[in-house]
Amino acid sequence: MGPVHVLLVEDDPSIASSLSDSLRGAGYTVTHVATGQAAIEAELGDVVLLDLGLPDMDGYDVCRAVRAVSDVPIIVITARGEELDRVLGLELGADDYVVKPFGFRELVARIRAVTRRWQAASNVSGATGDESDDVLAVGPLRIDRRTHRATLDIEGTVTELALTPKEFELLSFLADDPGAVRTRIDIVEHVWDSNWFGPTKTVDAHVAGIRRKLGNASWIEAVRGVGFRLEIPTEAGE
Repeated sequence: MGPVHVLLVEDDPSIASSLSDSLRGAGYTVTHVATGQAAIEAELGDVVLLDLGLPDMDGYDVCRAVRAVSDVPIIVITARGEELDRVLGLELGADDYVVKPFGFRELVARIRAVTRRWQAASNVSGATGDESDDVLAVGPLRIDRRTHRATLDIEGTVTELALTPKEFELLSFLADDPGAVRTRIDIVEHVWDSNWFGPTKTVDAHVAGIRRKLGNASWIEAVRGVGFRLEIPTEAGE
């Protein structure tokens, strides 16, 4: 496997130049663009470092556009440190969120973490094996780890859920043991791994997204002060 290709989306020339040089010095290949439109049209590579304060459009719109066509990991880099900003970015499909100023070693650790998780998910998608190990069925919900697809069968109508990679992994983790409570820490360590640097509230943002896509919040029950568990709702299609 060749060097990791980073798409850097940053409009500040000094930051872009310094960060590009540091990344290349660490063994990455870097493509730099300064606008949202250029980012959408560029080759996405292996990971996207995305500044939110772009001159032509909001970085959140870029995040949404990238996620609509690719599962490539996205790390948001921004001066916006409020929790609502973090949650919105994660709900739109970002995999991690770094607030300026940040240390370069921390950024590299985050890049390694998200690319490792993405490569592992891709390997699962391309692997072959016993279907019983690859497919989880919880009532009308079917999760196929081999193809990385999740579907709902409601009264004979099968709908594929448009889950982000992290949402898919989180839902799969809960579906491994329906009814069992998974703590936020367990979920973070399984879905984001032990190198995750963000808040555990990230889990809540992703759970909210999964609930919306399942069409019924009762699928995932919050256990106050502990975590979450997957349960079949009485009316799974509502």
